[in-house]
Amino acid sequence: MKLPVNLFKKKLASDAVQLGLWSALAEPYAAEILATAGYDWLLIDGEHAPNDLRQVLLQLQAIAPYATHPIVRPVNDDPALIKQYLDVGVQTLLVPMVETGEQARSIVMATRYPPHGIRGVGSSLARASRWNAVDQYLQHAADELCLLLQVENQRGMHHMDEIAAVDGVDGVFFGPADLSASLGHLGQPNHPAVRAAIEGGIRRVRAMGKAAGVLATDPAVADFYISCGASFVGVGADTTLLMRSAIALRARFDRGAEGQARGSADSAY
Repeated sequence: MKLPVNLFKKKLASDAVQLGLWSALAEPYAAEILATAGYDWLLIDGEHAPNDLRQVLLQLQAIAPYATHPIVRPVNDDPALIKQYLDVGVQTLLVPMVETGEQARSIVMATRYPPHGIRGVGSSLARASRWNAVDQYLQHAADELCLLLQVENQRGMHHMDEIAAVDGVDGVFFGPADLSASLGHLGQPNHPAVRAAIEGGIRRVRAMGKAAGVLATDPAVADFYISCGASFVGVGADTTLLMRSAIALRARFDRGAEGQARGSADSAY
């Protein structure tokens, strides 16, 4: 059996723009629904959504039959947790709150087997190797791993060049929400100062030959970042889409009920 090819990573190297969606409902059924929608990637969120390792595994299995590529964001850069995610078959990681080149190098080490890293060897128990059915999994696992590091505060922006320069880092992702807070504009991810910082970051990362990504749920803002060179862009979140649709549907019927009530009142005279 051959090692699964990471098509997301291949496209990243080609500069093709890949659009994604945040998957935060923490349910395999919801993840499978999203996987049918045609997005290039889904982000299974373990940082701010209630996902544990088993929930992530179930969502990977739900998404597997579809063309959409799963990306997993762990809660932090804990090497033990990264090892577990890789063992259940995650091929693309988005690690949050990366602030220095030293931290970036440590994260790369956590994804590589010795002598190039510190990832523990347990492939006979791992879905990633199809329980040792993948030919030479240990020797080639890193070939299909894609490591994305999230820069989302002033310290990370200050050290961004050294973060992007680390071998084994495939791309840098900018988090507007935390960055806006770090820059003194809490709750304003589209503030001009935040947009300017992200634009500059995207252009610097691309100039270094690495991919740049960002979360931008406003289509106009997403288009702007794509024009700056962003090649993997999150354009929405399942929780937001569900909430907005539910509110809009209810509001439509509330307006209809109000109209009917006015009509009934008028007919009484």
